[in-house]
Amino acid sequence: MNCTPTAIVTRVTADDNEFMNASTGSEELATGSDNLSHKMKPCSPQLLPVTVVLATLFLGSVLSLKKEDCEVCITVVERFSNSLSPEVKSDTKKIENEFRDFCKALKNKENRFCYYLGGMEDSATGILGELSKPLSWSLPADKICEKLKKMDNQICDLRYDKTIDLKTVELKKLKVRDLRKILNDWDEVCEGCIEKTDFIKRIEELKPLYVREEL
Repeated sequence: MNCTPTAIVTRVTADDNEFMNASTGSEELATGSDNLSHKMKPCSPQLLPVTVVLATLFLGSVLSLKKEDCEVCITVVERFSNSLSPEVKSDTKKIENEFRDFCKALKNKENRFCYYLGGMEDSATGILGELSKPLSWSLPADKICEKLKKMDNQICDLRYDKTIDLKTVELKKLKVRDLRKILNDWDEVCEGCIEKTDFIKRIEELKPLYVREEL
């Protein structure tokens, strides 16, 4: 596409005219100026909208929110979206009701995410509409979380805790808070546990229930 923005063409044409007026008026110079103006024709107005759209799409792909930047939100929204039937997905009220039920089984950071959106009974505020409407439009999870982040920065501050591979880890090398976390993730308690060895013993007792051994 050989074209030049209008502003540039105007400047070049004005310079050419000034040069032509200062010249002896030779026919050869006038012809050269006409050829230059012809080659440097302005872009067609019809092409400008296409250019704007392409630039917008390019910037959108570059600036799109990455999963590691908002991992809890994107993970939960993707999982929730995949659980919805087409009938529910077309109705924002049904989406919001389903989300409240969905949140009841979530724990830790995912439970906190539900709290921020208003999916819990004790939520102080609610922005479920910012989730249900985009979902009904089939907007992808990363775009939904991008919008939610603008409403509440805390949403993308949520991070999953580093998981502990209980098949290979040596429990005695872990700190007590890590042992407590393992039990908490299992929704289990260690009544009367004081020493580190008490927690390790309790975890070893429960491991067969929560850790699948490869055959």
